[in-house]
Amino acid sequence: MLVRDRMSKNPITTKLGASVPDALKVMQGSKVRQLPVLDDKHELVGIVSLVDLFRASPSPATSLSVWEINYLLEEITIDKVMTQDVITVTEDAAVEEAGRIMAENKISGLPVMRGRELVGIITESDLFNVLLELFGAHASGLRVAARIHREKGGLAKIAGAVSALGAQFVSFGIASDSETIIFKVQDAKRDDVLKAVEPYVLEVLDIRET
Repeated sequence: MLVRDRMSKNPITTKLGASVPDALKVMQGSKVRQLPVLDDKHELVGIVSLVDLFRASPSPATSLSVWEINYLLEEITIDKVMTQDVITVTEDAAVEEAGRIMAENKISGLPVMRGRELVGIITESDLFNVLLELFGAHASGLRVAARIHREKGGLAKIAGAVSALGAQFVSFGIASDSETIIFKVQDAKRDDVLKAVEPYVLEVLDIRET
């Protein structure tokens, strides 16, 4: 699964000379939390988040009047509050690569590039949806979590034993640095699945209908 498959295409953007109130209005109207910033050549020059805009606003404890606050904000342009060194990702990157970049840099979204052209944006919400799909969260079934032996062919034995029951796998996952697997199946009874996997796991941690 690639970034292009999950990104929002034709992302909502703002211009370099836009004011803070203008950008805030766009965010609120479009229900987004970050806006790529484009220059007159439609090239990406920054990104501004809802947090950036709030930081630019006066404190609620200010003694300024509403009119004074609005005047000051109108004078602040996006280039004064945006992040200029934008972290991006290419459209042909894997979605997990986008997730790694976000996690390591503690950011919630990435502009997606095709060369110098902005073609989309991928956010943490997009990645959460991928996670839900990989775990089969929207499908009913029997969810099993188990601690396993890390040995070659171990996963194949578990999958084979469960498949032999006539079960249909909805999801199957294991963390690269973990001894825990989580899978979900349909068309199989709880006790039958338990009996089938017990010879190949160290411990069944959880089993439930979802």
